[in-house]
This record gives sequence, structure tokens and C-alpha cells, in this order.
Amino acid sequence: MSFAKPRRVIAEGDTVILYISINNIHSFEVKSHITNKHGQKQEYVHQTSYGALKVQTLIGKEYGSKISLPKGYAFILQMNCELWTMSLPHRTQILYTPDISMILMQLEVKSSSIVIEAGTGSGSLSHYFLRAVQGSGHLFTFDFHESRVDQARDEFQKHGFGDYVTVAHRDVCTDGFPEDLNGKADAVFLDLPAPYKAIGHVVKALKTTGGRFCAFSPCIEQTQETCLQLEKYGFLEIQTIEILQSEHIVREKNVPVMDLSFVKEKRAEDGSEVKAVRRDEKRPQLPTRRVLTTINTPMQQGHTGFLTFATFLRI
Repeated sequence: MSFAKPRRVIAEGDTVILYISINNIHSFEVKSHITNKHGQKQEYVHQTSYGALKVQTLIGKEYGSKISLPKGYAFILQMNCELWTMSLPHRTQILYTPDISMILMQLEVKSSSIVIEAGTGSGSLSHYFLRAVQGSGHLFTFDFHESRVDQARDEFQKHGFGDYVTVAHRDVCTDGFPEDLNGKADAVFLDLPAPYKAIGHVVKALKTTGGRFCAFSPCIEQTQETCLQLEKYGFLEIQTIEILQSEHIVREKNVPVMDLSFVKEKRAEDGSEVKAVRRDEKRPQLPTRRVLTTINTPMQQGHTGFLTFATFLRI
């Protein structure tokens, strides 16, 4: 199954999205049978909050089809990077679309780019890099956790990105990048606990004409140290930003309209105030008016991390 090439019909082996609602999304591989924990083959039945789905029945259906479930319905969608980020199995904390879109723009990633990524993690950002470099580009991604490397390599292959990525188990802070990558990278991205320890290795990896750099750090102390190291190695245009997403919903709302007619009433001749309404008296219902307004969503995305960008030029 390929993330990059649109397909009309679901085939066995495809990774698909079962979309029930924005907060109820399932991703799974389409196959007729699976092997249980006892080593026996059995029919693949995917469980959802709306009931069970026999996965074999999806083969041959068109993407976008409405699927009946015992307690409702869902839609079968073709996988893409955005849906994968929303549904992937988390092996680490991942980056989401607001940060990813800024990273891709600032690093100027295109179809011919050679990109180095350190901190593969769950592969959320990696999939976006791979979609962008398809053509003559390539992604070299590294992680110090061997099992995560094996899982990521398997996913990239299944998703049709195998020809555009090299995945390796490596601690780049200690060992740096492989020597055959010296002077090859257009852009380098670091998502590491201590990215500042790898800046010297980044300089070696960037092309002789220079390149772009980005580091993601959740803590400002990591960012500060990274900026100091970037200055030490002669990086230019050093910039740290934080992406905060705020969603506003436009809707109509009934707003009470205060009755100010009493202002026009004359006071009693002796100058006393108009008699107040007694507590046991029924107060008149205030009229309402429908107005157009905006409200924030109940759940707003908060701090994810700091993105530090810089440019390196060899002089």
C-alpha cells in the first residue's frame, strides 16, 4: 500500500483508516486472516465501539465507501500522512501537523532534498519528510532505540516508502552520522534529549554549499544551550519559535436583550424611586436576539515544544 499514490479499490495488504468520528479513528492492515497467540490462523475481526467488522469484507470495496457496523456506520478512507499521525501506534511522543508544517517549510524540503533526521521515534514526521522527498530525494533517519528502528523500517516498507528511506540504529550524539553522509545533507532535523551535543556532527553532514537546520525541544533550557552551540559553530539566522494553535467556531447564539424602558419613566412627584418588583412577583421574560459570534473549542492545544531553526553557510 502506498501513501503517495491514490488508489480507488481496497486490496489485501493495504493499511486503511476506519473513520467513525474525529475522535474515533482506527488504522489497520486489510487481511483476511491473522495468527492468534496460540499460533493458529483465524478470521480477522476488528473490534470498534460500534461493533465488530469482518476485515475481509473490505477487499474490493472503493475507498470512501460507507460501511455498516452493528451499532452504526463508518467510512473507509485511504491512508495519508495526516491520518497516520492521528492514528499511529505511539512508541514515543510525536509531532503533530502545526509543528510539522512549519518544519517542512523552514527546511525547504522538496523532491530532490537529502534530509537527515535524528530521533525517528514513532515516525510521524518521517512520513511527511518521505512524502516530500519522493523523486530524487532521500531520508536518512536514526534512532538510538533498536526496536523502534525495526518497527519504523517495517512501517515505511509497508507504506510504500522503502525506496526513499534509510533507517539505522545509532546514537548520533556520541557517534555522529556515518562518514558517507559527510557533505550530503540539504537539511538536518534533531529531536533528541540533548540536540546541542550533535551540532558539530550536523556541520559535517551539511552540503559544502550549506543547508538548513531544525531542532525540536520541549524545554527552554535545551533550546538555550542549542542556540549557544549554533552560534559557536557559525550558524546564521538563528530563530526559535513556538506554534500555538487556536481554533474558533462560528455560530449563532441567543443573547438576552435588557429592557431599558424604565429609564424613560418619570419619577414620582416627591422624587422617590419607581417601586421595585416584589420577590413574589413574576418577573417578565427578557427578550432575546440571535447574534453571530465565535467561541473557542473546549480543548485547545497547548505547548508542544520549541522549534529552533538556523542556516549554515560554508565560507
